[in-house]
Amino acid sequence: MTKIGVLSDTHGSLNPKIVDFLSECQEIWHAGDIGSLDIIDKLKTNKTLRAVFGNIDDARLRSETSDMIRFNCEGFDILITHIAGTPSRYDNKIKKIMALKSPNILVCGHSHILKIFFDKKNDCLFINPGAAGEYGNHIVKTALRFDLDNKDIKNMEILEIQK
Repeated sequence: MTKIGVLSDTHGSLNPKIVDFLSECQEIWHAGDIGSLDIIDKLKTNKTLRAVFGNIDDARLRSETSDMIRFNCEGFDILITHIAGTPSRYDNKIKKIMALKSPNILVCGHSHILKIFFDKKNDCLFINPGAAGEYGNHIVKTALRFDLDNKDIKNMEILEIQK
């Protein structure tokens, strides 16, 4: 079993309540718009950090991350990118990937809107953790955590912090 923390759109700020919420996670997945190398340093302390860059991230952050990562964890095929759209309106790069082989879990950011649902057409769990940072038009900062256990997703929790 692996405890996963998921966040996006920190835009250079990371609330201590989010750090505390993610403290028991073994892996943290950041879906872009990190905003600062300091965020990467704070998140990867004694943890596996899987992070992609977003549209606001500079050349230094882009050199430390990629635009998309695909990997396996606890029997799941995971794809993380910043801009993916939504299942009814996926970005063209995601449409191409879905046409070849859909992941079991797609994680993205960018919208600042928390969305979690199952994409039946592509047999894929869609996760957008919303926005964890201060910048943006979101009212609530959000982050997720859950357990992956041998092809089973358990104990999903959402953290909400008023801006």
